Amino acid sequence: MSPLPRHVPRKRFGQHFLIDAGVVRAIVDAIAPRADDTLVEIGPGTGALTRPLLARVARLHVVEIDRDLAARWRDDAASASGALQVHMADALAFDFGALGPRVRVVGNLPYNISTPLLFHLAGVDALVDGHFMLQREVVERMVAPAGASAYGRLSVMLQARFAMVALFDVPRDAFDPPPKVTSSVVRMVPLAQRPVPATDAVAFEAIVAAAFGQRRKTLRNTLRDWLTPADFDAARIDPASRAEQIDVAAFARAARLVAARRAQAA
Repeated sequence: MSPLPRHVPRKRFGQHFLIDAGVVRAIVDAIAPRADDTLVEIGPGTGALTRPLLARVARLHVVEIDRDLAARWRDDAASASGALQVHMADALAFDFGALGPRVRVVGNLPYNISTPLLFHLAGVDALVDGHFMLQREVVERMVAPAGASAYGRLSVMLQARFAMVALFDVPRDAFDPPPKVTSSVVRMVPLAQRPVPATDAVAFEAIVAAAFGQRRKTLRNTLRDWLTPADFDAARIDPASRAEQIDVAAFARAARLVAARRAQAA
């Protein structure tokens, strides 16, 4: 496969193309692709990750929203003997689960859609794991424990679904054009046993949103429409505490109480 012609990065797609060969090797080593993996890359761009990944798997799917880049990759795919499958689509709406029962997803995610895209991927039951490059501040929020300054709604919602590890930082000059921030690579693996059953998921999301919606206030105030004094006791939550002090398990206990009460009332 020949190198793609020069492509001018498009601001509206948040394009920053990886150009550092050492960083590429580190990411590919972290992913450790196997030949029979169903591997999907979000935003192949100019192919810094795409080509070494394609060398390691029998088939690689790429999801590209940029029409020009998608067309170029389709031209390349025509000479790749079916090893490269190009999907011109918005990753936010793409059905990753349609690609198979065990899907691995990788990508240098655009900063402007990283959070909604992570939530979209959280709903993919077929996901085996994900390796993503994101703004370092976002990764810090994703992996932050309760009590840390970076801990927030994103932390709780993702930690209820994934075990996550921040792997390494990537400097600005590893990209063209250089972004204004440092990036980090994170590994996400779905939890075998999630602390929040599907029956409690709606209540869980609502309680977490309410708690962090006014994070300076105590939970007695932010969750007064959700939890009674008895609920706080049953969930083992101090009503005088604030959202950032409460771990995922405690939010899950609160959601279980609310979901059970709603089920009884229905």
